[in-house]
Amino acid sequence: MKDPFIQNNMNRKAKFYDKFGFVLTLLCAFILIIATVSIYLFVASKGLATFISDGVSLVEFLTGTEWKPNRSVEEGGPVFGTFPFIFGSFAVTFLAALISAPLGIGAAVFMTEIAPSWGRKILQPVIELLVGIPSVVYGLIGLTLVVPFIRQYVGGLGFGLLAGTIVLSIMILPTITSISVDTLRAVPKEIKEGSYALGATRWQTIYKIIFRASIPGFITAVVFGMARAFGEALAVQMVIGNAKKMPDSLVDPASTITSVITMNMGNTVSGTVENNVLWSLGLLLLLMSSFFILFVRFIGRRGRMGS
Repeated sequence: MKDPFIQNNMNRKAKFYDKFGFVLTLLCAFILIIATVSIYLFVASKGLATFISDGVSLVEFLTGTEWKPNRSVEEGGPVFGTFPFIFGSFAVTFLAALISAPLGIGAAVFMTEIAPSWGRKILQPVIELLVGIPSVVYGLIGLTLVVPFIRQYVGGLGFGLLAGTIVLSIMILPTITSISVDTLRAVPKEIKEGSYALGATRWQTIYKIIFRASIPGFITAVVFGMARAFGEALAVQMVIGNAKKMPDSLVDPASTITSVITMNMGNTVSGTVENNVLWSLGLLLLLMSSFFILFVRFIGRRGRMGS
């Protein structure tokens, strides 16, 4: 039997470590919350100055199609219509998702339900390597291969929405595939075995049981991929053409919110109208990213309620 003094000393140490661990984790969580709130408040203060201090019309900002920040007062003053950039961001994001979603989900089904063990061992590292490739490398590949191919076989200059869509679809493909694989692996084996026991074939089990049970996870994977595509800057900037106007077709040059910010922020002075407008675009980008995250949480909650 242990000495009471030693036992009390051990209990005091255990209580101290428990309190220390609780305070440390609480401090980390508090710092994380403060950092997140600070980022939102800072970007909001900068972005809202465009409409509060500079008097730019919100409707003109969101729906205008002319971007002329350097136009003189004699010519009517600067114009900050950002709709072409907003349209470009949404266009390449949704088009990339339309291409990558079926490819990524199909690859995930093949990896988890069809491929032999050696096939999974090969495909898994390939997906992980695609995730780790820097965006500038994707941009260089698009600039070297995709743009000349479009110019020669499709038409136009090669720079445009189509080039940006192809590059983004390749970039978000591993994200969609990885999340879809995790979703399919989370389906209980008892459901599959029950389907086979009732006489269903492998394809009937995949389509009617596994696939339908994984739909919330697939939606989450696609939304995460779209969130990455919407916020991508460098790779898209290198191939989309960066024309500050509405594109007439997929092969016409265009711009996105991120490409406009990265190209113009370094050429503006802090506190000027043009600089504040770029911060407003950054605020819009932040709000859209938040929407994607909240949508994923909503889908996840609905999926848990449905199960």
